[in-house]
Amino acid sequence: MQERTDKAPVLLLDMASCTDRGRAREHNEDALACDALAGVAVLADGMGGYAAGEVASGAAAAQIASDLARLKIEYPSVSPADLMQAMHDSIRRVNDQIYRAARKDPRYTGMGTTLVAAAFTGQVAVIAHAGDSRAYLLRDGRLRRMTKDHSLLQERIDLGLLQADDPSGDSMRNLITRALGVDPSLEPEIGVHGLRDGDLVLLCSDGLNDMIDDASIEQTLREHGDVPGQAARLLVEHANAAGGRDNISVILIGLRLGEAPRGTR
Repeated sequence: MQERTDKAPVLLLDMASCTDRGRAREHNEDALACDALAGVAVLADGMGGYAAGEVASGAAAAQIASDLARLKIEYPSVSPADLMQAMHDSIRRVNDQIYRAARKDPRYTGMGTTLVAAAFTGQVAVIAHAGDSRAYLLRDGRLRRMTKDHSLLQERIDLGLLQADDPSGDSMRNLITRALGVDPSLEPEIGVHGLRDGDLVLLCSDGLNDMIDDASIEQTLREHGDVPGQAARLLVEHANAAGGRDNISVILIGLRLGEAPRGTR
């Protein structure tokens, strides 16, 4: 191929992560996988108790991140549509692996994992999720959710049966309706989101947003988001200070517009 001589603008990623078992759990069943060079981040929140939950989340995060990173490295200009398909196929394969393992080995009965994954190409992010692990976008100092929880509570809210802040819905908050390893026909929810210079993408397990509200997350990111590593640690600290009832995991991806290096083939 001919060497490029132009300097096409690209989004450069500043990626950081932090995970903690919290104050109430003996083990951390969350798993993270980040590859800033390939532009891939995956967060999984395991279910099924010690060993089982860790197995499910670890397998999901590692395998899906590896699949997507391999594609991104082999095809740096992969289209959003092709990336969506690759993400869908990878998640379905891992779901099948976890589902089969849970039924083959009694030690893993009932195991599963929620998932949120982000892969970046051009100036868009492809976001996939299953369960109540979330993706957020901070833009111009305002935080908005990029995903909608797959939970019984969210279904009741969508039907108009409950308000989002109704305390009577607390008992349904963690009753999820979609997760890897639970159903052989899992369909992840996948979307494409346009990005701008200065955007900040947050992936998190419910151990964060169950402890601190979106307004508190927004404030922390507005004040410290220019240093993603510091902001990630502070979010985990705030969740622990609020009770830390679950494992807490975050991945932060800061985006800035830059120039593609010369010599890119």
